[in-house]
Amino acid sequence: MKHKFTKLALASTMALSLSACGINSVPTQEEAVKAAWADVEASYQRRADLIPNLAEVVKGVSQQEKDVLIGVTEARAKATSINVDASSANLSDASKIAQFQQAQDGLTQALSGMRVIVERYPELRSNESYLKFQDQIEGTENRINIARRDYNDAVQKYNTTIRTFPDAIGAKVIHGAEPLVPFRATAANAEEAPKIDLTN
Repeated sequence: MKHKFTKLALASTMALSLSACGINSVPTQEEAVKAAWADVEASYQRRADLIPNLAEVVKGVSQQEKDVLIGVTEARAKATSINVDASSANLSDASKIAQFQQAQDGLTQALSGMRVIVERYPELRSNESYLKFQDQIEGTENRINIARRDYNDAVQKYNTTIRTFPDAIGAKVIHGAEPLVPFRATAANAEEAPKIDLTN
């Protein structure tokens, strides 16, 4: 009986020591980062899906603003052509994250050009379809900011786990974990959603 109890105590101690060495916590948090990245991509995709409809509404008001519409369309095409899959290798590659973010920032800037169209064409402001799409774009930008924040929170938790004892042992020895890259603002006011001025 004593021998059986000793084996059980030893097995319990080993299980606790292994769980404290990052064997389970590191992959669990890595999966949380991947899920948060998927939310970031879904939010950006939602924005990309809305833009053709918004452009069609604006296009109906004036053919003179083709340059702005072409800029938005081209920025959307570039933004949707650059993808970062959720593998640890890609999420720990700062250049891939920066390339993705740069393309998305280009689209954000192009969307800001829509404000000029609205200022020039008051009849667009009263167009119900335009107002609906404008609200959708604004809501999507808020979703993007929330998704990016949640991703950064997951990255911070993961990076802290793989660098602190005792999880750092399992992170390096068993998982070969590398720090993952968070989103950072890359341009002035990049953290703000583009605004379309409907007040003038």
